[in-house]
Amino acid sequence: MADQIPLYPLRSAAAAAAAAANRKRAAYYSAAGPGPGAERPSRYQLEDESAHLDEMPLMMSEEGFENDESDYHTLPRARVTQRKRGLEWFVCGGWKFLCTSCCDWLINICQRKRELKARTVWLGYPEKCEEKHPRNSIKNQKYSVFTFIPGVLHEQFKFFLNLYFLVVSCSQFVPALKIGYLYTYWAPLGFVLAVTITREAIDEFRRFQRDKEVNSQLYSKLTIRGSCFIRTDQLDGETDWKLKVAVSCTQRLPALGDLFSINAYVYAQKPQLDIHSFEGTFTREDSDPPIHESLSIENTLWAGTVVASGTVIGVVIYTGKETRSVMNTSNPKSKAGLLDLELNQLTKALFLALVALSVVMVTLQGFVGPWYRNLLRFLLLFSYIIPISLRVNLDMGKAAYGWMIMRDESIPGTVVRTSTIPEELGRLVYLLTDKTGTLTQNEMVFKRLHLGTVSYGPDTMDEIQNHVVDSYSQTHSQAGGNTTSSTPPRKAQSSAPKVRKSVSSRVHEAVKAVALCHNVTPVYESRAGAATDAEFAEVDQDFSDENRTYQASSPDEVALVQWTESVGLTLVNRDLTSMQLRTPSGQVLTYCLLQTFPFTSESKRMGVIVRDESTAEITFYMKGADTAMSTIVQYNDWLEEECGNMAREGLRTLVVAKKALTEEQYQDFESRYNQARLSLHDRALKVAAVVESLEREMELLCLTGVEDQLQAGVRPTLEMLRNAGIKIWMLTGDKLETATCIAKSSHLVSRTQDTHIFRPVTSRGEAHLELNAFRRKHDCALVISGDSLEVCLKYYEHEFMELACQCPAVVCCRCSPTQKARIVSLLRQHTGRRTCAIGDGGNDVSMIQAADCGIGIEGKEGRQASLAADFSITQFRHVGRLLVVHGRSSYKRSAALGQFVMHRGLIISTMQAVFSSVFYFASVPLYQGFLMVGYATVYTMFPVFSLVLDEDVRPDTAMLYPELYKDLTKGRSLSFKTFLVWVLISVYQGGILMYGALVLFESEFVHVVAISFTALILTELLMVALTVRTWHWLMVVAQFLSLGCYVASLAFLNEYFDVAFITTVTFVWKVSAITVVSCLPLYTLKFLRRKLSPPSYSKLTS
Repeated sequence: MADQIPLYPLRSAAAAAAAAANRKRAAYYSAAGPGPGAERPSRYQLEDESAHLDEMPLMMSEEGFENDESDYHTLPRARVTQRKRGLEWFVCGGWKFLCTSCCDWLINICQRKRELKARTVWLGYPEKCEEKHPRNSIKNQKYSVFTFIPGVLHEQFKFFLNLYFLVVSCSQFVPALKIGYLYTYWAPLGFVLAVTITREAIDEFRRFQRDKEVNSQLYSKLTIRGSCFIRTDQLDGETDWKLKVAVSCTQRLPALGDLFSINAYVYAQKPQLDIHSFEGTFTREDSDPPIHESLSIENTLWAGTVVASGTVIGVVIYTGKETRSVMNTSNPKSKAGLLDLELNQLTKALFLALVALSVVMVTLQGFVGPWYRNLLRFLLLFSYIIPISLRVNLDMGKAAYGWMIMRDESIPGTVVRTSTIPEELGRLVYLLTDKTGTLTQNEMVFKRLHLGTVSYGPDTMDEIQNHVVDSYSQTHSQAGGNTTSSTPPRKAQSSAPKVRKSVSSRVHEAVKAVALCHNVTPVYESRAGAATDAEFAEVDQDFSDENRTYQASSPDEVALVQWTESVGLTLVNRDLTSMQLRTPSGQVLTYCLLQTFPFTSESKRMGVIVRDESTAEITFYMKGADTAMSTIVQYNDWLEEECGNMAREGLRTLVVAKKALTEEQYQDFESRYNQARLSLHDRALKVAAVVESLEREMELLCLTGVEDQLQAGVRPTLEMLRNAGIKIWMLTGDKLETATCIAKSSHLVSRTQDTHIFRPVTSRGEAHLELNAFRRKHDCALVISGDSLEVCLKYYEHEFMELACQCPAVVCCRCSPTQKARIVSLLRQHTGRRTCAIGDGGNDVSMIQAADCGIGIEGKEGRQASLAADFSITQFRHVGRLLVVHGRSSYKRSAALGQFVMHRGLIISTMQAVFSSVFYFASVPLYQGFLMVGYATVYTMFPVFSLVLDEDVRPDTAMLYPELYKDLTKGRSLSFKTFLVWVLISVYQGGILMYGALVLFESEFVHVVAISFTALILTELLMVALTVRTWHWLMVVAQFLSLGCYVASLAFLNEYFDVAFITTVTFVWKVSAITVVSCLPLYTLKFLRRKLSPPSYSKLTS
């Protein structure tokens, strides 16, 4: 019914003016929903449809279906704002845009990229190659020797806070503007820069060492058989081994050295990002006639892959920056946390307040004398409004959070590699995760075999084994009694009338089909101490069952062959032309491999044609996804239902079928197939058409179900993250069916949730129709392939992202590393929310580096993702604690720490303002020298910094109630509202402290300093106690240590304090009175607020 509903509402028939327009669009509406009895055309068949659709805007709201004014509805583009003009544009960020554009232009001029071209590479004749190619090395370092210091300084001084204090410090070299000692300004700034430069130098040296290690690895070596296995886990994330084939004409050379004496060359396409395709030719000119062989992805070994079995001799085509792995890796960048950016905005607000206060002071002064100099002096006097210690405290806090994360015994092996963004873990809204090795262990286990009338599970596998043993024992006895007969026994049965097969024979046929239809190769390790020469490799191998392992292009394939071995039919040998199976009785059956049709994402199936050498029977076996096989097999009434049942169990299903061929049928097919493969135009389509001629009325044998083992704790972790308000996207290079199955079994998509599988689209019109169909779905997960995603982003980027962001979960399959990184960047751009990417392979590095926060898992796919990430963990389930405990606490602690440090600067600046206004607006400092340095360090630093130990809830409570994490994404812990509250507190306390000291002081001015400064220190210590939510013993130590340091220093600071006065009772009661008045009202307000409007976490802790 849904297919018959028009996508756009038609105007009433009474509107005559619209009749012509409606007739013009008849083709579109008929495609959207044909009338009863009409012959329904193909979805994307009409040629003129795309032309109309290109001009039709997508509808993004239900209003389009309800509005009756027009057939076409204008789409409000997502977040498109009116462009500002003139001076307004320049002030509101235009200057920054112009500077950035100029810098980018200069960089492009200096680092102009060389145009990528196709190339011809001669064997053994390097002098024939006229082109120059990049050095065969990779570089992941951010800086060079010459750009390190300028680069680090630029990263630091792009923050307003650091740039401001650089200007303030430099101003102290001007005598007329000098306020205090130079060290009071340059020491804190120098400390911040020294720490930053040291940290960056260590990180850069580690990158240099990693690059040196990778660049020192060399490739050597194709096996004598003409094939080898490689591991591509660092390129596409798939841990299975892939079979690669050599150029056939080079395999006939007598010796390896003859490769350099032949006159041959390789022509290859220009370097590109796609890791799944390659086009080239191999030409040998010294033969008659010249030999031309086409090269494809099966003949290539990309840089970053590992030769897992056999040895390889190859021709280097792409080097350095032109290799697929480097082209798919983005350049590393420096990451700044959202908290740092927010604090940067607050410091700008403080600077405006500083300027305003200074202007007010000069105005009240009456602009007498050199007023501009007085203005600058006031700017310097009130410069403590923006505290340089803010950067010091926050950087030290980040280091403390990293230390706590690595010391957490609940997440052992966790490493913090980027110490500047731990607070980002507490602000995440989107989590983008890889599948293979991240959510799953990539270990397949055979779970179910269904024959239509009978189903076998893990508990009944022994019955299958008994059927296989019985079948082969009968076959063996028949063969033994009829050894002289040249007519195959099975052939004679073909002319007999069809009878219902027994369960035993059906099980036997199914197991044999599974054992033959695959791309698995048994691999035997060499004996210990054996020679490594290629000619002795066969002799020195151990062919026992214990020494055999299976390798294939998919772990599903290996699981199926391992299962056939467990039930008695063992694959013992395979090469390019044959394979051998061992029966339960020990007999070895040999099958000749006539043709192999590999699996592709388009066909969703694979097949083989084999000849049984003992009977000369030719059989075409095929297996694939149910969506592809349902139209190929003979009619049945159980396949669709059972596939659905297995999918709901989280199993990956494959339909297995066969078709017997006569010799004449096969010879006809082979001639047509070879002719199609030699075609120069539309080769893939012609080959597919020939193969499809065989795929008709095939006999359905069985349905298999394989389970991909999930990582430990994946389901509860995903559930916890969802409850925490985090939306999860799965980006994988795997097949659509596999990705969908894992999304359901891991509960990324709940069982009650609908799933919309985005149909393959290749044009704008197709994307338009499919997006409109998807728009009508509500609260459903989206599954889309990389190719369709590319088309949607090309034509409808805003609309697609708007729709996808509304989904509870998104699964993107067949994604290249570059696509993964682009999706992350688009999410950041369109939503403005913080993103986190997590993966474990080299193909995840770009995604990890593009995200606001990157997490790498040390797993089977190596350590490349772990080393490139900001945080490294050992298991996916550790993400939950890393985010909801450490991320949450890091953000809340840094928010409290940052605001308290700003309060510390605001309160002393308020006191300075009151002091100057009382003394005729004189630009004279209230506190000088060591008092200012001590105030920001030993007197208050330890208690303030101890806020990094504060926690509002216990870690186990945060894990139990992940909903507490949701509040953090709104940024309420640090906002302009909370900032204004602290400003009011600072103004109140600063005014009370200064006016109180001026009212209560006696005869000498030094008493004002003594009373006000002592009350200030006590107020700061009490305010820390007011802010703390959970006391730690180190907090108590910090309080008493700071108070002790201050009391001890009074005896040595005779320049600022009258020792005789501070030891009197008068001093004590005056200081106590001022301190109580400044703090008691705040304690009272805090108590009333917690009673009347308690925060959410307090309800849990109580």
